[in-house]
Order: sequence, then structure tokens, then C-alpha cells
Amino acid sequence: MNRLKRFEKNRYVGLRSNMRVYDCDDNDQFERLLEKLDNVDYISKNLIQAFGPDTLEEALNRGYSLT
Repeated sequence: MNRLKRFEKNRYVGLRSNMRVYDCDDNDQFERLLEKLDNVDYISKNLIQAFGPDTLEEALNRGYSLT
């Protein structure tokens, strides 16, 4: 199971810059997320969104789309 540091309990995280949600339990999506994080420090710039409840439906309700 892949999870971001500081978001270990969150399966779904979104990037506010592109309004995309990533499933950290999906290896392909997690790799794409890591590629994005290599270019910009999204965490320190507060550009990562966690969802509560931690579901894909909640991410979609907030306007995020699938990667």
C-alpha cells in the first residue's frame, strides 16, 4: 500500500492545481502523483487536498475529476 507522508491514512488525495484526484492504492495513479510531486512541493504549498470521508465519491462531489 502506497501512501504519502502526512497523508498515511488517506487513500484519495487531490491536487488543487489541476483538480485531479489520485488513488494512492492504485500503483499507476500513485506513480503519476509522485511524478507531479517531484516537480513542485505541493505539500508545503498546501496544494494537496484530503477528503473526509476518504472516498472517491467525496472527491468527485468537491469538483475533482479522475486522473
